[in-house]
Amino acid sequence: MNLRTKIYFHLILLILAAGAITCTGPVPEKPSLIPAPQIVSWNGEIYRISPAGLPDDPGIRKITVASIDEARLNMEEAYRITVRKDSVLIHATGEEGFFRADATLKQLAGSDAEGQFIQGCSIADWPAFRVRGFMHDCGRSYIPISELKREVEILSSFKINTFHWHLTDDIAWRLASGIVPELTAPETALRNKHGFYTKEEVKDFVRFCRSHFVEVIPEIDMPGHSGAFTRATGHTMQSEEGRKIVAGLLAEACTLFEGKWFHIGTDEVDITSPDFVSEMMAIARDHGNEVAGWLPGAQMDQQAVRQLWADVSLPQNTTVIDSRYRYLNHTDYYSDLFAIYNSRICDSEHGSDLLAGGICCIWNDRKPASVEDILVSNAFYPTMLAFAERSWIGGGDNIKSRGVRMGLPGDPAFERFRDFETRMMAAREKFLADVPFPYLPQTDILWKISSQYPNNGNLNFSAPFEMDLIADPDGTSSLEAGFRPAAGAAVYLRHTWGEKVPAFCPDPGPDHTTYTYTWIYSPSDQKAGLHFNTHNYGRSELDMAPPEGEWDYKRSRVWLNGELVSPPAWDNNAVKPDHETPYANENMWSRPPVSINLKKGWNSLVLKLPVGSFSTPETRLVKWMFTAMVVTPDGKGQPEGLVYSPEQKLNVKKNHRSKSKQ
Repeated sequence: MNLRTKIYFHLILLILAAGAITCTGPVPEKPSLIPAPQIVSWNGEIYRISPAGLPDDPGIRKITVASIDEARLNMEEAYRITVRKDSVLIHATGEEGFFRADATLKQLAGSDAEGQFIQGCSIADWPAFRVRGFMHDCGRSYIPISELKREVEILSSFKINTFHWHLTDDIAWRLASGIVPELTAPETALRNKHGFYTKEEVKDFVRFCRSHFVEVIPEIDMPGHSGAFTRATGHTMQSEEGRKIVAGLLAEACTLFEGKWFHIGTDEVDITSPDFVSEMMAIARDHGNEVAGWLPGAQMDQQAVRQLWADVSLPQNTTVIDSRYRYLNHTDYYSDLFAIYNSRICDSEHGSDLLAGGICCIWNDRKPASVEDILVSNAFYPTMLAFAERSWIGGGDNIKSRGVRMGLPGDPAFERFRDFETRMMAAREKFLADVPFPYLPQTDILWKISSQYPNNGNLNFSAPFEMDLIADPDGTSSLEAGFRPAAGAAVYLRHTWGEKVPAFCPDPGPDHTTYTYTWIYSPSDQKAGLHFNTHNYGRSELDMAPPEGEWDYKRSRVWLNGELVSPPAWDNNAVKPDHETPYANENMWSRPPVSINLKKGWNSLVLKLPVGSFSTPETRLVKWMFTAMVVTPDGKGQPEGLVYSPEQKLNVKKNHRSKSKQ
């Protein structure tokens, strides 16, 4: 053996001893998993999926075990996955755990020139909370079973496991009845007059959900929100005859559902019949259900499950489901999405026997333009992915201390959200290309925001530095204007719920004006679009569209490179709204972006944001906020190479660029 041969021989021995040869070709990027597993490690190996495909690959083995040692709670959903180059082992205690593991396995799978593969890893996983759900207000606005099935199928693949079905309200009763057929008659409904669910549809849907390990919580709201019942029967629910009818309807409905709980509402109503609630609770329990009810709501015993809304505290010794600050009909596309991702559930790091979990709710007080409008206006899929992760991994911050303040690069909460955002956009491209997804990456957008300047109710007030700021933001002293940094596509100066949810301004007051700016670097001269809003229109509100030639009723302004950017023409201009008048193009993702021209190099973007009263005749809940993002001309993506930097620095960390589907 000559010297060169000896050297090669020893090098090979060293490589083998280090265990470096485990696969051929480059190791792919780590897959984007949502929700993130509780425990995961990567081993650098690759398992090649057989031509039979992922479900039938003989090398993938499922092994039932008594427990998953690492799991701290919710053992029935826990699982372990071990992927080596020659095998994939999945351990779980039963079918539900295997279902959750399969969802992770699909996200682990990738493909290259050689075919499909699974990245080598070891995962031990379990949910922090046992209830992770969403609610649709089908009582007000009918949603076809086919659409509900699509949502259940998609969201169960991200480990959402509960669907709360609000079936009745003042506007309509959507559940067919053999006792009172008039409940679903067209003349009873005030909206979607022919929309209701037959008994056969309900049973089929419940079976479908069960096959996806999604629990259905049906709700017949009583004795409030019952206008449809009164129109159909001629009685109020709390009258003597009305109580008899409700008792029969509840017993009839209980036979259609197979879950643990039946929701009877009881919110926003005066209880005039002292025994009404206890009587209905007894009927549900006689049919094998535990009762759920809203809190605030009627008094119930401690065995009932209370679903929290508004700003109520946790009750003692009572099982709770947390929906506080998770009414998506009041949230915006970006800042509130961060809050839902970042905020803890049930005021706890994880669930317990009493802390069941959370449900995000969508209320359709104001008629949506379509079913798709419900998904777009409420940012349904992006928000539910954020909630899917938080409700699975647990943790998070108290919303009353952190609020909607995303923080800045380097802040741990910001960096966790940045990581989630990158994984969410990858999941959208891989699994959600065919559903509305109104979100584009926002964590690389940086701002400087001024102090509040009193305007004394004059929305045309101008700060002394306004003209200089518009002409050249660099010429305005940060000390003089009190500029502070912020990040994100949307920033609340004062949140919808005021001091309950902290926002950018520590002590926001009415009759003030602020300014904000950034510089945007463009690698070339190009046409683009501007997504811009200064008010997110709540889907339960009677907010009026802005007047002609204005962005809002606050006299907000936006300048690009010193030139005023004009608002679009509003479809509902001068229309006095009611609950049956859908929004048109008021919300940002419901209209094309405003056309703008970026020059090569740095472009200044300056916003003026006045506010008067926090409640006006045109807008009940005035939101002092802004949303601004440069997008492609069609509004579906982001131009390549943009950098947002108030200091005009090009070495800003770039986030994943992606396209969205409206």
